[in-house]
Amino acid sequence: MSALTVDPGPGHGQDWDDLVRIWEETDAPEGCKVEIIEGIVTVSPPPSKDHNTTAELLQRRLYTVIPEDWGIYQTLGVSVPGRAGLYIPDLVVLPRAVATGPGHRVAAEDVRLVVEITSPANANHDRIGKAHGYARVGVELFLLLDPWHTGRPTATLYGEPSDGTYRVLEAVEYGETLTLPKPFGLDLDTGVFPVS
Repeated sequence: MSALTVDPGPGHGQDWDDLVRIWEETDAPEGCKVEIIEGIVTVSPPPSKDHNTTAELLQRRLYTVIPEDWGIYQTLGVSVPGRAGLYIPDLVVLPRAVATGPGHRVAAEDVRLVVEITSPANANHDRIGKAHGYARVGVELFLLLDPWHTGRPTATLYGEPSDGTYRVLEAVEYGETLTLPKPFGLDLDTGVFPVS
């Protein structure tokens, strides 16, 4: 199953508030991910077991290094209005106080790390559209876990965002170690992640 695109159509003068309203009102099947990517509301199928296992394994390791007052969230929206985006990262790390209260989303500038794990239905969104969106709004670190990368599964850590572009801080094939810099200070063994 691939992602379903819900395009409000040209000429409707959709602005950010209209897109967010459509996002909030989209009645997708349980477990599906509803996002706004480059001004288009998209619905992706639920992630696979391997996808969920990868997120859980990474989350377990991140909890050992993050400050006590930070949290790791799997279904929290990240607003990227400059790119007409509202993304639901596979994992988002930020201070817990920011994620407390009403609503379903946070401002991207409050995020310390986003993690996207590619699936066949979303690989290009994660690799290109979301990478530019996260960089445009200055998310400090973006970790892309790409079991669907051509050739071999890869893990790529992006950072130092400038003018909508990230610098690749480190890229490894699954099985090698990738280091998340401070404030994480985590040597991540990517060999623990399942390969789809």
